[in-house]
Order: sequence, then C-alpha cells, then structure tokens
Amino acid sequence: MTSIFEEETTLFADLILPVPVPSLFTYRVPREMSGLVKVGARVIVQFGQKRVITAVIARIHSTPPVKYQAKYILELLDEQPIVTQYQLELFNWVSEYYLCNIGEVLNVALPAGLKITSQSRIQVNPEFEYEDLLTDQERIVVDEIRKQQTLSYEEVERLLQKSNITAIIKSLVGKRAVILYEEVKERYKPKVLKKVRLAAAYTSNAALSALATSLEKNQKQQEILLKYLSYIPVYNHAELNQKGLDKSFFSQDDSISDASLNTLIKKGIFEQFEIFVSRFDDLPSGNMANISLSDSQKEASQQIEELLAEKEVVLLHGITGSGKTEVYIDLIKKVLEGGSQVLFLLPEIALTTQIVVRLRKVFGDTMGIYHSKFSDNERVEVWKGILDGKFQFVVGVRSAIFLPFDNLGLIIVDEEHETSYKQHDPAPRYNARDVAVIMSYMHKGKTLLGSATPSLESYFHAKSGRYGLVEMKERYGNAVLPDFQLIDTKKEKKQRQMKNEFSSVLIQHLEHNLTHKEQTILFQNRRGYSPYLQCEECSWISECPNCDVSLTYHMKVKELRCHYCGHKEEVPRTCPNCGSTKVKTMGYGTEKIEDELHLMFPEARVQRMDLDTTRAKNAYQQIIQEFEEGGIDILVGTQMVSKGLDFDNVSMVGIFDADRIIHFPEFRASERAFQMLTQVSGRAGRRADKRGKVLIQTANPSQKLLERIVTNDYEGMYESEIAEREKFSYPPFTRLIKLTVKHIDEQTSQRAAKILAEKLTANLGASRVLGPQPPLVERVRNQFLFDILIKLEREKINFKAAKSFIQEKVIDTLTDKTLKSIQVVIDVDCL
Repeated sequence: MTSIFEEETTLFADLILPVPVPSLFTYRVPREMSGLVKVGARVIVQFGQKRVITAVIARIHSTPPVKYQAKYILELLDEQPIVTQYQLELFNWVSEYYLCNIGEVLNVALPAGLKITSQSRIQVNPEFEYEDLLTDQERIVVDEIRKQQTLSYEEVERLLQKSNITAIIKSLVGKRAVILYEEVKERYKPKVLKKVRLAAAYTSNAALSALATSLEKNQKQQEILLKYLSYIPVYNHAELNQKGLDKSFFSQDDSISDASLNTLIKKGIFEQFEIFVSRFDDLPSGNMANISLSDSQKEASQQIEELLAEKEVVLLHGITGSGKTEVYIDLIKKVLEGGSQVLFLLPEIALTTQIVVRLRKVFGDTMGIYHSKFSDNERVEVWKGILDGKFQFVVGVRSAIFLPFDNLGLIIVDEEHETSYKQHDPAPRYNARDVAVIMSYMHKGKTLLGSATPSLESYFHAKSGRYGLVEMKERYGNAVLPDFQLIDTKKEKKQRQMKNEFSSVLIQHLEHNLTHKEQTILFQNRRGYSPYLQCEECSWISECPNCDVSLTYHMKVKELRCHYCGHKEEVPRTCPNCGSTKVKTMGYGTEKIEDELHLMFPEARVQRMDLDTTRAKNAYQQIIQEFEEGGIDILVGTQMVSKGLDFDNVSMVGIFDADRIIHFPEFRASERAFQMLTQVSGRAGRRADKRGKVLIQTANPSQKLLERIVTNDYEGMYESEIAEREKFSYPPFTRLIKLTVKHIDEQTSQRAAKILAEKLTANLGASRVLGPQPPLVERVRNQFLFDILIKLEREKINFKAAKSFIQEKVIDTLTDKTLKSIQVVIDVDCL
C-alpha cells in the first residue's frame, strides 16, 4: 500500500536543458522539493556521467519516463520562476519555426550569469589512514586540505608552484587519500558597496565628546572621526548616520591610512556594512521630460496610433533625419502610462550609444539596457529588474527579444531592415524582427517597424495591406537632404588625379572642411589595412590555412588575420613562395585610409570606428562622445558609422568603393547597397542652416542604382527589385531555407550534399531545390561547405509540413553510417 501511495505522489519535471538535444528530459523531483518546484524555475541536474548543468522546468507531472530511469533534481535555485509562461511559448515557437532544439534557444536566451558553473574541489577522505604511503608533495597537499577543509585545482597548483598537478591528484585519488567533488556556484553576483558608519553608542553629543577626547592621543584616528562628522553631522542629525559613507571615500584621501580606519572598526567605534547597488546608477537619468513634436511628427504619431488600433504591425518609413526617435518616445510614453511594457530593439550596440542617453533623460531609471557589451552581471540585473517590475521599458539588441516580459504592449524595431537582427551562429538562427511580431501577438501587443530604407519584405507587406504604413518625407527642423556628387574614379585615374584611393575632389572637400572646422565621415565597408598581400614576382597571395580566403593585413599590430576563423600570423619579410622582397599590400581598408589621412593632413584629428577599435566595453561611447564634442575632425569607419548616429557638425560624407557593395554576388545586393549608402549619406547636413555634401567614388557613375540613391528614390528601387524578385521566385514571394553541409573531407561533404539534395528533390521538385553548390567561401575552419537552397512559395505550399519533411531528410542523412561526422546547418529565412 505504501509503495502505491509513494508512486502516486511522486512528481516528475520535464526540463529544458541548454544543450543541443531534440527533446525535454524528465527528472524526478525529490520529496522535500515537491511543494516548492514551479514551472519556469531553474534547477541543477546531472547530465551524463559527470556534467552538472542548469535547466529550466517546462512542465510538472506524475508520469515517469518509459525509456530511462529518471535521475533526481539535485538542487532548486529559484523560489519563484525566472522564465515566464510567455517565454516558454516563445522558446517553443522559435525552436519549431527555425528547426532547432529548444535547448539551443534556452542557451541563447538565458544570460550566462543565470547559468551555474561547477568547479572541481578536493577534500580529504575521512577514512584514509595510511599516511606513510604519501610522498612529500602529497603530504603537503593533504596537510593543507586538512587546514582549509577543501582546495581547488588552482589552489593546489599555487601551493606546489606547479602548472600541472594531474599526476599528483590522480595518485592521491588512487591511494584513496582524497575525494573529488563538484562545487556548484551561481555566476551572478550583485554589486556590493562597502560603507562605514559611527556605531549607535556614539551618536549622542555626550558620547561624541567623550570619544573625541579619548582619541586625542591618536591623531590619525581622530582625523578620520572629524572627517566623517564633517560630512555626516551626527551631532545635529543622528538619523543621517544610518546611511554612512562609502569606505572608498576615506581610501581616496592620501592623508588617511586604511590601517587607522580598520582599527576604529575593530574597536567598535565605526561599523562596516554592505549595500547592494544597481550597476546602472551611473547612467544619465531624467524625470519623464516633455518632448516637443513638430507638426509632421504629431501627424505621424497619430497615424501610427490609429493604424495600430486595427493592425498588428505598422511600418514607419521616415527618411534620414525626419525625427523618428521623437515619434518613438511619444508612443512609448503613452504605452507606459497605460500600464504596459515596451521593448525598443536596435540592430547594433553602436546605435545604442547616442539614443540610450536621449531615452534615459526622458525615462530615467525605469528604463533597462540590454546588450552583449554589458557584463553577465549587468544583463542579469536587467532580467531580474523586469521580473521585479523595476524596468517597464527596455532598450536592447536582438537577444533582448528573449527577456521575461509579462505585459508587453509595444515592440519598436528601429532600422528594421538591418541584417544585424539575424543571428547566424550558433542556433537558433532567428531574425529578431520577425520574432518580435510573433512575440507581440502572444502578448496581445503591437509592433512598430521603423526605417528610412525598409526591407523589401516589410514594404511589400505594407503595400499589400498586411501591415499599416506611415511615411515621413521631410527632415526635422527644415533640414534638407544632402547634395550628392558622383566622382568618376576611372576618369581620375586616367588623368592621374587620384592620390592612392583619394580622388582630387574628395581631397579638396576634406581641405575645405578642415579649414572651416567642419567634421567629415569617411565610409569604407572593409576593416584592416589591406585585404591581402601579393608578391609582384610570382603572384603569391597571403591565404588562411583553414579557410579559402586571403588573410587581411592589419598594420597597427603587424599581423595577417583571417576574418572568418580568427587565424593570425606574422607578416613575412620575404615571399614564402619565391623569396622575393617585392611583397606589396593590395586594396585598402579603414586602417589604410586612416594612415593615408595622417600623411596627407598631419594636423587633422583622425579616428577610426570599426570592429578592431571598438572591442572594449566603452569604446563606442568614447569615440562618439569625442566626435560629438568636436575632438575628432575626420571619422573613418565601416557600416558602424551609417547607423542612426546624429552629429550636428558633420557637413560631408565620403564613400569609398561603392561598386564593390553594389555588385556583390547575392540577390539582395542592390537592396543592401541602396540601404547602406542611403543610411551613411544621411549622416551629413542634419542642421537646417547648412546643406550637407555626399561624395561617392565610383568607376561607373551612370549606374541606375546610384541615380536612385542620389534622388532618394526608394519607391523606384523597390518597384525595380520587386519585379525581379517575382520573376525569379525570391522573397517576399517565396521563403528560403538554406542547408549547409560541412565536413573536413571535400568529397564526403559533396557526396552528402548530393544525397540530401536528391532526397529533397524527390518530394519537393527540382524547381524548389537548388544545388548543391559551394558558397563564395568554400572552406571555413578546415571544413568544406556545400549549400542547398530551398525555395518555398508562400501561397502554394504548406510551410510547416515542408519544414518537417526537410528536417526528417536532414536526420536521415546525418544518421547514414556511410557519411560519418558530417554536419548540416539549417538556416530558415536565410539572409
């Protein structure tokens, strides 16, 4: 009878594990946890023989698993759920839509600070009695463990002053002298501020007077007391003593010794205490300041509100400088006043630098910020701040889509056309813009997409009535669009007027701007000094040993680097192939442009903004702040400089190598070129009193796309491109799924890709399955790649069923014993 009762009351939990496995795992809930476990809470479990990981409870039930014996949950980490029901639904949708495992979604969604780490530690076996078996070094280790109770591997290394202690530990385990165990630690640590205050016994005037007299013989201690009283006048306001002073306040004063302060603490005169503080306290804040909208901004805001009342999604198409941010702020304030939450998505951290300061001044500390440059602890604070109700409004990059909202009224996706919203590696390979639409729908909220150059898909949906459409065609404050000039580099080279990569026209305008104290942005969408090195004698080219690409030369660090796998090597003094000293740099990147500017204009203050100069946490902010304050004359950058930055004193933008962007071998090349060149051009002349100038260097000024960029003819570009897309069955008329087969052996990879393509073609048809064929870069990280592109018509085919079929055939191929260790990457809605 007891056993039946026990079985009926035993609880099991289906857990999401942050590992790439296709299903949930069922674990047994220990009896002492049965009343405490909740869906959405974190637990610690053993996975495999030794691995200890953090999992999230997805379901609680009383049915044991059939195929395996359920292990026990080791520890419950949360009294209340940290993952909401909305998030669990979203994780499921993302895993199903993007054909990945739900554990991969959790791994990306959950900040690292909320995951548990385990560390091997060593303790003495209490049953060990054979001390004479130990060597001298082993005895040192055992004696120290007895003193400290436990030691980590690193502590043993320091104790013995050895870098490799594996043999010693293995010997101690073999002699049963020690036991190894995993100590589990939570990564997140709150920020703690150490403070000191006067002990309560000394807060009365009489006690203070007696204390001051008693310290007369110790001048240093008396100085500390007097300094404290000068900031915290306890004798007049005893209640101020409770807050105390930061301990660092005293250590910053060279005349005060830490030893004297610590003595006062030991004597009980001062007491030390700690408080938890937010890591965002140093950001600028405000108090819901009012903003003034122009007539066109008011009209746009009203139109958006009216359209959102009847449609789930609205597209705001506003030209560069039209003041979309002010419209966003107006809408955000209204949603927050209505009691709902708001998520504001930006494509890259570069954009958050300026806009976050503006938003923080309006919304103060009710706003959270979430992006990859923040530490694990900072991201956990935002996560917990949303759960606790501290942050009703969050600004973030694509990963912010997975935050624990429970009452989301509005998601704004700024620069919605940006490719940065798409995650490429690892899985899930999601597009945050598209997930935002689904997420809003789940919350019964709304989505606003904004861009000066919308993606063709979004504009198509708006034109066909699926989305609402609002357009802002005037720049804010009567500012006008910049004046464009196309510079024929082919002609200038014939006339020998080019100076390296600079046309004579660009040099003249740079000189003019420097003379008139006006700022310039120069755009080259390629970082590094030079794309490759080449020998003039034998035509040898510097290539990556792991990938089929040339190594980029970075002059500052004197290295050749692969931008695909990260391989680095020294620059050869002579040609490795023929020994010639005639090894030259070919082409140019941002670093070379910066270097040439220093030579041409030695008095100019030049700064570069690309991935190499912005790796540090606050590098973006520092560069942008310096540029805003006029400390930089010329800013050279990659596409980072094109995105939403607003500088009053930038009167000119120069664009290098426009042809390479336009003629990139990809079906979206014209759309991307229009977006990128229009966006970077929009940084010029944002003041009403001065028209900006945009200089585009091109070998073919008569190109139709350049004419449309010059006239800001987005509709013309759209009509031309959408006709091409329909003719050749590309999005938005079809959905694309790319399958990439990888293997270290080229023939195996090709054979696997052919087998997979044949399986797919048998059911989907040859017109829908293209390939396999090698991509532009055929080998990455020593693996040979072959792509299969699948086109699925939006109206004619069941997308969900087709994806299930594709996934089934991928699994068939992966489990084929003749195709060992191949990989297949599935990218739904590939870009």
